[in-house]
Amino acid sequence: MKNVKIIFIGTGEFGAIILEKLIQTLYKPILVITQPDKPVGREQILTPPPVKLVAEKYNISVLQSEKILNLKSEILNLRPDLIIVAAYGQIIPKHILDIPKYGFINIHPSLLPRWRGSSPLQFTILNGDKETGVTIIKMDEKIDHGPIIANEKLKMKNEKLTYEELHNKLAELGAKLVIETIPKWLKGEIKPLPQEAQDENKATYTKILKKEDGKIDWSKSAEEIERQIRAFNPWPGSYTRIKNQELRIKNLKILKVEILPTQTKTNKQIGEIFLTDDKKLTIQTGQNYLILQKIQLEGKKPIAAEDFLLGHKDIIGTILF
Repeated sequence: MKNVKIIFIGTGEFGAIILEKLIQTLYKPILVITQPDKPVGREQILTPPPVKLVAEKYNISVLQSEKILNLKSEILNLRPDLIIVAAYGQIIPKHILDIPKYGFINIHPSLLPRWRGSSPLQFTILNGDKETGVTIIKMDEKIDHGPIIANEKLKMKNEKLTYEELHNKLAELGAKLVIETIPKWLKGEIKPLPQEAQDENKATYTKILKKEDGKIDWSKSAEEIERQIRAFNPWPGSYTRIKNQELRIKNLKILKVEILPTQTKTNKQIGEIFLTDDKKLTIQTGQNYLILQKIQLEGKKPIAAEDFLLGHKDIIGTILF
């Protein structure tokens, strides 16, 4: 096992956490492949992917390309035994999947076949799933479709996990699972189970999230909106629109909320901001109410709702849209 040649392919923070754990075992990769550096933020500063930063920290060679197809000869020359993929963001063609002796294995943060695609963590929170987990599959040409090598469940009970909290829990779980699975896989002790045996009809799909997906629909229930806010922070964020006293329309990011326990119904309009008896900034939704805890007005820094209210008392009675 000490001489097994592994390549790691990944891009995001999920992959970076797993790579760091792998490096601390016998399975330190001989090469890391990741996406090219990308411009980030208003300044458009060219920024390396998190996986690249981890690889450089441990002096592991890194290759970057917009298309993995461009790196085929480099992969062939290294003659890897196994390639591990986590949060990469590219489709890998079959003639590259066929290169390593033990194939490509992918670490996916959901219990496949539930939540295939690019946004499994967000959709797990959005849909109020009571359990999730990590699945390791032998990759084929279809997205998150290959047979299951191993999985491990995570019960969420009544926890109101944010995207970041769930991300970190599943990344740690994924690292632990893949480290336990590699020796069994290399020894031929695991027979992959087709996802169809897990009931292919139960397959559900996510999508690539866009900025406009974060716009809040106040006609939804307080519970649905609260889940969206946890799922979409930091990307694409959850926002609404508001008119100030000069009738200028601005975006208002909603960063943190709390569902108001059942109280007497109000005669407020959907999206209307009002104060509760204990002076909490609250919004009428399609069903029940949300207490604002942390918000960010366009062009301003994030602020606690009670502090925002001190300088914006005119917000009471405003209709968010």
